[in-house]
Amino acid sequence: MRTCLDRALILAGATQAAVYTPGAGNQELRLVDSAGGIPSEPGPPVRLPLPGDSPAARAFLTDRPLWLTTDPSLGALPLDAEGRRLGCLVVTGASAEGFEADQRRFLERYADAVAGLLQPVKGPPEPSSVLDPALRSLRVGSFVLVPDTGLIEADDTLLDLVGISADDFDGKADTLLAHALPEDMHALMSVLEPSPQASGRRELEFRVRGPTGEMRWLSLICRAEPATADRPEQVLGVVTATPVLRRSADDVSRIQWLTAALDDAVTVRDVGRVVVSALREPLGADRVALAALQDDRLMVTVLDPPQPAAWPDAWRAEWRTEWPDAPVRALPTLQAALGDGRMDLWPAGTALEPGLAGIGPGGLAVLPLPAKGRVAGVCLVGWDHPHDFVPEERSLLTATAALVGQALQRAHAHDAEQELATMLQRSLLPRRLPELPGGIAVARYLPARRGLQVGGDWYDVIALSEDRVALVIGDVQGHSAGAATIMGQMRTAVRAYAMEGHPPDVVVSHANRLLVGMETDLFATCCYAELDMEEGNTLFVRAGHLAPLVRHPDGGTEEVEVAGGPPLGILAEAEFPMTSVALAPGTVLALVTDGLVEAADLPLDEGMRRTRTALAAADPADLGAMADELLGDDGRREDDVALLLLRYDGMETRPIRAGWMVWRLPDAVMHARRFTARTLRRWKVAEAGDAVLLVVSELVTNALVHTTGPVRLDLVLRGDRVRVGVSDASPRAPAKPVIVDWESTGGRGLMLVEAMSESSGSVPVAGGKQVWSEIVVPDEEADGAPGRAPVAGAEAGGLP
Repeated sequence: MRTCLDRALILAGATQAAVYTPGAGNQELRLVDSAGGIPSEPGPPVRLPLPGDSPAARAFLTDRPLWLTTDPSLGALPLDAEGRRLGCLVVTGASAEGFEADQRRFLERYADAVAGLLQPVKGPPEPSSVLDPALRSLRVGSFVLVPDTGLIEADDTLLDLVGISADDFDGKADTLLAHALPEDMHALMSVLEPSPQASGRRELEFRVRGPTGEMRWLSLICRAEPATADRPEQVLGVVTATPVLRRSADDVSRIQWLTAALDDAVTVRDVGRVVVSALREPLGADRVALAALQDDRLMVTVLDPPQPAAWPDAWRAEWRTEWPDAPVRALPTLQAALGDGRMDLWPAGTALEPGLAGIGPGGLAVLPLPAKGRVAGVCLVGWDHPHDFVPEERSLLTATAALVGQALQRAHAHDAEQELATMLQRSLLPRRLPELPGGIAVARYLPARRGLQVGGDWYDVIALSEDRVALVIGDVQGHSAGAATIMGQMRTAVRAYAMEGHPPDVVVSHANRLLVGMETDLFATCCYAELDMEEGNTLFVRAGHLAPLVRHPDGGTEEVEVAGGPPLGILAEAEFPMTSVALAPGTVLALVTDGLVEAADLPLDEGMRRTRTALAAADPADLGAMADELLGDDGRREDDVALLLLRYDGMETRPIRAGWMVWRLPDAVMHARRFTARTLRRWKVAEAGDAVLLVVSELVTNALVHTTGPVRLDLVLRGDRVRVGVSDASPRAPAKPVIVDWESTGGRGLMLVEAMSESSGSVPVAGGKQVWSEIVVPDEEADGAPGRAPVAGAEAGGLP
């Protein structure tokens, strides 16, 4: 536990530190804690008389620090808290020349931290440990580096300052350097590789990026120690969070850093994080709030710390959303500052309205944020303890306010643009996927995290019939509103062509001709799959897109070899061959876009391999969780991502089918009725015969009378329903008459079908349409009659 303290004392120019507190009756100072020292020399005295001529007694009685350049040099610093004299900190210097100015400043801060841990005692003081806890309260971390090996011994405080957990630290200096900003790397490398002339004490400031992306300023003090017979050359150092801005030319570099950081800040939240990094810790502030001005209301976007208890009671009472908002007229102090646009600094003890009470009892800075002739918002910086606003600090706050105001206005415009883009993207993609018999489908879409968050990736799940479903995924070139518009048109076109009943290759060919005819400079890729949910047979068509992935029931994965055609929009007469694949129940089909598997630093083959590995490791029982695991967390995505998963389970109730080609003969309806009656008897559902025969008669008659070309009758038994479908070559849906009265000679057929059916309708099919009707089979067991026996298998159409 003394390691960090010993290192800090060495770099502060001290060999020993001791803490004294007054004994009983204030007649003496008694030692309560000490650190450092030379083993061959005696330690600090246990008692010092009061009054007395010792440096500790003089500093305690006069309440003023005492610095002596004796041999060895010595410093005595009084320990005070809330006007009470609590003791004295005595440090012994390593050099007869005394302590340097920056070393004295550090020891004075250290004395204040020690005083904060001391409590007035009654009776003789008891030995206690205060030196170590005081150092930890200052967030001082330490390290020992061996330049020859690149290995570094770092304590937990240093790892916390840099933003690394102890479990993730491998003891290498490169791991720590990875968190530093590239601009500061040159200075840090001079510490890692010290020259023979750099054996003295060195100081520098550098920046690191924390786990949540915020930047922190850290101060480093180090000293290179030459090699000895029993150890190699070492670099001994301590690192602290920069507590107070330096009053020097370094202010220029801080403004430069702030300018660069705000230039990278894209959203309002990004601007807020930069403001907190630039003001709270460097100024030693206790609170920072950033609020944007919208009309007559202040919309708070960042509070640091975020806990409601750290802010005024009036804010907590109206904590309706993640951040509070309030009308400007409710805060007169802010209203006046926003009116004249000038910074207001309120010293400790200033009486402010309840809405600002408690933000800065030790001092409050109100910074209006100007931007292009108007006030974009306000920043509040508060201190709990009395704070003096020095002239250099005022200048820095003024410059910071101007930069933040402009960045805040840009961020608001960006957020509005992104919100519009997000709304556009959501309106073009399906809101929900249909429920499928014998399977389940889930989809995910993630926008790109760079540039305009709208792209051309799309997906769709199209229920073609009760037992067939089409899956489609595609990607239009580019990231723009134009790409999103083309994406919406392509998705609509593919859905329309699929619903017309065309086979997969025809659907994709029609979509290709449509895109070519648009005369746009953009092209699109697409993968289309039509799945028979009853048998598991799947037809794939690929137009310049990635091949689909399959996870088999045993956990094995493969990339389906699908014959491909060119991207859509390139050649009007391009051919798109179909590939047939049989899926077993329990198989997961994955369709992805290239944003998931390819990036500047990720080759396509490696991305596909990783996706297959994740697909094999995920649990197919929870398809949503599987999709989330496949997406992972890939940081700042360069491209948008679409992912479509379908788990094929197989249909629990297998339908029974029969079909009949209706010949155009005078007695065609009679033959259709006979075929239907025989089929119902074979299926043992003759109890539904009257209703089914009536529907068959009406639908077949309408097809023969009102259309030309072939007519087909299809019967399907699934569960307790018989479905009648009559297909013809006319694409026009049947029209019901507007008025049907006793003088009408037709038009009653469709109304009769609707009355006899549980449901009915018309759907387009390849080359025409199908008019269908579903009739519920009566349950004979409910009427006391024996139930029908289960029937398996299917019957193809043939002669009666």
